[in-house]
Parts: sequence; structure tokens; C-alpha cells
Amino acid sequence: MHSRPTLFRTAPAILIAFASTIHAQTFSSVPAIPFDTAGPVIHAHAESQKPFTVAGERGVILGQQDGAFESWVLPVKLLSHLTIEADIQGYSVPIDVNRQAAEIEVRPDRTILTYAHIGFTVRQIMFSPDESLPGVSAQAGPIVLFEFDCLHPTDFTFRFTPELRWMWPERNEGVPGAEWVTVPASSGPSPNEAGGFYVLHSDYPDLAGAVTIPGAKPGILAPYQERPQVYPVELKLHIDPARDRDRLFPLLMAVGTNPAAATNPALGASLAQLNASITASYQAHAERYKTLLAHSTSIETPDKALNEAFQWAVVSIEQLKAHPYVPSLSSVTGHDLSRAESSKQKGGASAPEGAPETALVAGYYASGDSARPGFGWFFGRDSLYTLFAVNGYGDFALSKSELEFLMHRQRDDGKIMHEYSQTAASIDWQSFPYMYAAADSTPLFLLAIADYVRSSGNVAFLTANRDAIEKAWAFETTHAPGTEKGGNGIYDNSQGTGWVESWPGGMPHQEIYLALLDQQASAAFAEIESLLQNPEKAAAARQRAGTVARTIDSEFYDAEKACYAFSRNADGSLDRTTTVYPALAWWDPGPSGSASILTHPEGCLKQFAAHTLNTDWGLRDVANDEKIYDGMSYHQGSVWPLFTGWAALAEYRGGQPLAGYQMLMENANLTWAQDLGADTELLSGDFYVPFGRSTSHQLWSSAMVITPTLRGLFGISIDAQTKTITVNPHLPGGWDHAEIRNLHVGDETVDLSFVQTSSELSIRLKAADAAGIKLRSEGAEAKSLSDGGLSIPRPAVEIEPVFQKPFPGARTQSMRVLHEEYAERKLTLTLEGLAGTVAQFPLFDHSLKSRVHAEGADLSSPAARTGPDASLAPQTATVHFPPGEGWKTVTVTLTW
Repeated sequence: MHSRPTLFRTAPAILIAFASTIHAQTFSSVPAIPFDTAGPVIHAHAESQKPFTVAGERGVILGQQDGAFESWVLPVKLLSHLTIEADIQGYSVPIDVNRQAAEIEVRPDRTILTYAHIGFTVRQIMFSPDESLPGVSAQAGPIVLFEFDCLHPTDFTFRFTPELRWMWPERNEGVPGAEWVTVPASSGPSPNEAGGFYVLHSDYPDLAGAVTIPGAKPGILAPYQERPQVYPVELKLHIDPARDRDRLFPLLMAVGTNPAAATNPALGASLAQLNASITASYQAHAERYKTLLAHSTSIETPDKALNEAFQWAVVSIEQLKAHPYVPSLSSVTGHDLSRAESSKQKGGASAPEGAPETALVAGYYASGDSARPGFGWFFGRDSLYTLFAVNGYGDFALSKSELEFLMHRQRDDGKIMHEYSQTAASIDWQSFPYMYAAADSTPLFLLAIADYVRSSGNVAFLTANRDAIEKAWAFETTHAPGTEKGGNGIYDNSQGTGWVESWPGGMPHQEIYLALLDQQASAAFAEIESLLQNPEKAAAARQRAGTVARTIDSEFYDAEKACYAFSRNADGSLDRTTTVYPALAWWDPGPSGSASILTHPEGCLKQFAAHTLNTDWGLRDVANDEKIYDGMSYHQGSVWPLFTGWAALAEYRGGQPLAGYQMLMENANLTWAQDLGADTELLSGDFYVPFGRSTSHQLWSSAMVITPTLRGLFGISIDAQTKTITVNPHLPGGWDHAEIRNLHVGDETVDLSFVQTSSELSIRLKAADAAGIKLRSEGAEAKSLSDGGLSIPRPAVEIEPVFQKPFPGARTQSMRVLHEEYAERKLTLTLEGLAGTVAQFPLFDHSLKSRVHAEGADLSSPAARTGPDASLAPQTATVHFPPGEGWKTVTVTLTW
């Protein structure tokens, strides 16, 4: 093994051999790029402690809005703590550029930070292209472009910490050394632009990185003879405003992960080619996002924030695609497995040769002093929940690749994986406790398979992967102990964690969370076997689904709380903690999109909507009136957007759209709360603040904007086999229209229009897109129209849901609707609010013959009616909650 001093002493010989190679590999600034300004954008004042993420399939930049960041050339952390200092000619005070961060602009294809000072404006433009560079062995990383607008000549110093660390848990070997490689000057537009580049060396010849800015010079380069001391790694760049204005100076980054790619010539070639391809690379990158948004499902409603949050959620999911690392052959450190061999050895079937696998990581957040960027691993259950959103917006190729990725790592007994590091193929991953630690990935796999086939119509996928599917089913059903073994015939926690990974008093024996997934997976498997033309297996699975449903009702129902217990103990007793987990009963009701299997749903729906579980920013998992509640804990009281999505879908499918809309908007609002354009992982249960270690760009959190919108608010479910769209909508009373664009039904796309008048909601397909696709609704009063559309009568009186955005650090204070119930000429609302407060909401009277009367609320005078739809002008209902302390409940009865 070479020591680092030996590497440094041999560097001159390397440079001599390298001289002829690098002569043509010069670096230069880039002419201004015509950046695309169409599409979604978020502008905000920069807040130094808030994070940003710039993620692609091959590289990630993770930083704070003051501009400091770390950069990953996946799966290697190349550098961190990049900061900038400026020295203006004739201005003797050095300027901390990061403290001048003024604005952040986030677009699907790039993020821009603007630093504003009286002497200069600097724009830091960041994007992470997915394509690898052809013809070079080292892997190029994300790209950062600096645009300088200076009044006077200015020297900028870029400082960073060299990292060169594999993503955990791959072993890392010490602190890298930095060597400066000089590149001869070119005859380019600027004489100072050649410069050179840093090579970051590890202790081994199969890992090295490279960093430069065209025209930059190195900072301190201590000779070997000097006393050991830590000096900053610096890039010094002189900007002449007359010469350099309107040019872009790229921070170029590359990593070599095998002996050939880790040489100085290979790294220099990668940087040079990256430099030369920046404009084309950006244009291809931007075009990919244009194509994504043009072909994905989108919504157009009167609620602009919801429209934008939906679109950003699609982008957020796309940005979390990555390739699992495949160790190079014949590496001297022993990484000698091909993709197929590594997959098979690490616990799954062989992955196919050819194009690299693509799968979804759970999320990203800055790693700090660690080597794990948030939840930057591939997670089974995270991706499987997310696939319901992916199927919803129609990226069936992504769903298929994710399911195949999981099947390639399926355990021999059929269990589906839980966690897989990006460096898992480099190590003995199965010696770590993570890969199959969770029990829920296996039933979720069956649910996601069924949903993918419903939406895409790809029955051939079932045939091709029948063995893997039936192995997963066999694992689930053979690990559901019957009464002879002290069980109840339902899948339980003996095969790993269900949801919670810690629990006061000991881990649960059988969570209702797992029981509900088992029941729905049984129904999904019946559906799968029907498509595979196996009626006997389908009937057996369908029978099991019914049996499990009846057992859940008989063994988990808590009459005192009018909902279902958190878990069942081995002795048959119940843990009666009030939790969000019964909401899973409404997750996947099958192709019809109808309600849950619970026979006592009403109490649960009220429980989800109440202030004890529902904050103004989402759902806690444990109610705050339980003894074990702690709003700062991970599993006993924090707010997860995932839970909020579960509950929103439950409320919509359970006939409680006012509560459903509140929860949907709680998730949508998080799009702008922290990592702009993405939803965070979890927040405090008491204050509107994300956890300090919350993964700020979290996969399933963004997915929980899309799924409750399409499947709850619009009530959409797809059956691609019969080309049928089931629509059970719950549009707010004040909406006069809405549209779903590019709704995917198998290989076809259609647009759906929703028009609300005072008497009806009409739903129609765009005529040119109909192509044999049929609309249906489960509503008893829904009628088919002669043009293939649907007409659904509207209630005579409707309440408009109101969502109030919380302020950072606020406690929960908004009024919430616990229950709504229609009867003959009557609407009864159960409302909850803080004692002594006053709440108002719009009321729409569609009855043109009689006036609405209210008990428990004050109504404003009705608006004058001058046309057939004048009733769409709302009245205002005012509710006064009784004085006292805490939360109070009021019943409002509206009659007409």
C-alpha cells in the first residue's frame, strides 16, 4: 500500500508524462447560455438555514441557502463546505460572499442563488445532468456555473473541504490529499483561463477526484517538507468586469472509481469534456424536464397553490432517480463483482446486463460530517408507496424499473427488500441489518404490482414476473401464523418491523398497519391471479381477504374509542393507543376506488381530523393526549406528510371531503416550507418546524400531494384493461371548473374537464381523446350523458373548505371539520376550534327556492340572485367557540 507522501513525491513524474496529454485539455469559461424561463418556478428570499437540493441520476448538490454546499458524484462525496470570499480592487475589506445571499430561484432543471453586494452581483447556477460523458472513464459530477457582474476587478476565493468519501457503509480510508495539476495556457478568449485542476488522492489508486474552475489558480500548496498542518483547499479566480461579464465560470467536478479512471490524465480528460459539453448538456437536461412535464398528468383548478404543488411533486420524484453503483471489474481493493453477480450475491435474482438499473432513493439532505446524504439509499416501502403517485401521473417506465429493481433483490424465500445503500454491491451488505429489516415491503410490493397493471394495462409484466410475485405472496401467507401457533392468521411483526422501529414497553406483536396491508395485498393478489387466468388461486386469495377483514373487525375494534387499536399483543390483548395507522384501511380498495373494509369507519375518520392527531401542517402518528406522546420523537408524535396523505385519502374515500381537503392542503403547503419544490420528511408535533435532521427532499412526502389529489379530491381510479375511468369527485363547493390533463389509461392519454353549476357537476372527456375510453361513477345519483360524460347532482347546500397557512413556529390553531353528514334538506357539521375563537367559512346555497337556516352559526345575508348560477356567490357562516381553555366542539345544523 502506498503512503500519501509517496504519492506526492512521485507527482512530478506523473506531471511530465501527463504534459502532452493535457495540452489539448484546456479549460475555459462558457458564453452566456439562453436558459429556459418557461415552466414552474419558485422565487424566494434566501434564508441561510434552509436547505436546497439539486439532484440527478449521477450527482447531487446539497446545500444551505447561504450558498455553502457539498457535492456528490454518486456514490462518492467529493467535497463539502464550499464557500466564497471576494476582494474588490481598491476596497480593502474582504467580503464573505455567502453572507450576501439574497434570493433563491428554483426551477425543475436548475437552482440559482443570487448574492448581492454594492460592488458585485454573483449568480450561482446549479444543475445535475443525468447523462454520462462518452469516451471518458471518470464520472463527471453536477455542474455549478458562476456568473459575475462586478463594478471593479475582483478576486474571488473558493474554499472547500476535500472529502472523497464513499457513501456509507462502504469503508473509507483517511483524509484525501490535494495536488495541483497545471494546464498550459490556451489561445482562448481569456489569457487567464487555462489554469489547472486539483486532484484529490486517496490512499489507493482506484479512487480519486478532480475539481477546478477555468482560469483559477491554487491557494496554499504546502511543500512536503513543511510541518504538518491543515490548510484550506482554495481556488482563486480573478474577474475583470470588462473581459468576463456575460460569461459563465463552471465549477467542474469528476471522480474516478477504478485504477484507469483515477489517473490524472483520465480525470483531466473528464473535466475538459465536461467543460466543452456544458451548453449542450444543459439544453438536453432542460429538454428532459420539459418532456417530463409535457407528458405527465397535471391539474388545473381555481386553487393555484395546489396546481403548482402537484407539478412540483412530479419534479421532486423525478429528481430522486439514481443508479445503484456497480463496482468495476478487477479493482485492486477487491470490488470484483459484475452487476449481475453483485445483485445475486447480495440477496436477489440476477439483474439483467445492459443499461444500468434505475431506481428511486428515499430522499436527500446534507450529510454534514457523515457519509450518508439523508435517506440517500434505495428503500423498498418508500418507493412502493410512491409508485401509486407515479402510476397516477403516468410514468409507467419508472414504475416498471422500480419493481424490477426490487425483484432483482428479492430474497430466496420471497421477501422484498427494505433498504439498499448506493454502495451495497461493494460490500457484504447482508451482514448489515437493513436489507430485509421491515415486514411491510412484501405486501406493499403486491399492492404496487396490482396498481401498476391496473393503470398501465401491462399484463405481460405479470406473466414475465409470475415467479417473483407468487414467491412474495407465499412469504406473506406462510408467515401469518394461525391459531394453532397462537396467531390469528394475519401477517404479523415476527418478520420485521411493521411501521414503528421503537415503542414504549416493547415492540408490537401485530400492528393494525400490517394487518390492513395484508388484507389489501390479499385482494390485490386475487386481482393479479385473475389476470393470469388462474381462478382457483384468485378465489383463494379473495376468500383470505374477506377472512382477514372480518378478523380485523372482531379483534382490533376498540368500542370505547370508536376506532381500531394500534396493535394486538400475543395474548390477544390490545394496545389501544390512538394513532393514525387505521387510515391504511382506505389506501388501496382495488380497481373500483370505493371505501375501506372497516365496518366502523366513522369514529376513525373523526379521530384523524381532530386536533389531537391533525395539526395545521399534517398528521401526527400518535395523538397528543396519549401518555407516550412526544412531539419531538420519531415514532411517538412527530408529523409525517406520509401520514397526512394516508389520512387525506381516508377522509375523501370515507365521504368526508372537508377534512380531506384540509389535509391535502397541509401537504401541498410544504412545497414552499423548507427545501423549495419538495416536501420534507417529518416535522414537530407541536410547532410548525421541520426536524433538524428531517430529510428535506423526501420521496414519499412529495408523492402524498399527488395521490390524495388524483384519487381523493378527484376520486380517480383507472382500469386500463377495460379502458374505464371511475370518477368519484369531491370538488370544493366554490370551484366552478377543474381539469385533469394527460391522464394516462394504459398507452393512451385523455383530458378530463369538470364543470360545476348550481345544479350539477358534469365530467367529460375531450372528444378527440375519447378513443373507446369510458367514464363511470359509483355515486348512486350519477347519470351517463349522451356524449359519454357524467352528470352528478350537487347538494343544495355546500361548505367551502378553508385552509389557513401556518406561520413558522406556530402551534395548531385552525378550526377543523370533524364530521359532515347530509340528510333530507339538512347538513350537520361537527366543528372543533380553540376556546373563545371565532371561525368563518363560505356557504354556498344552490337552492333557489328557500333560504338556509343555521343552528350553531350566524349566516350573512344571501347575495342577490340575478342569474341561473348566482347561487355560486357564497354567504359567510360565523361560528363562535365557547370560552374556556383548550379545544371546544360545536355542532352546526343547516336546514333549507
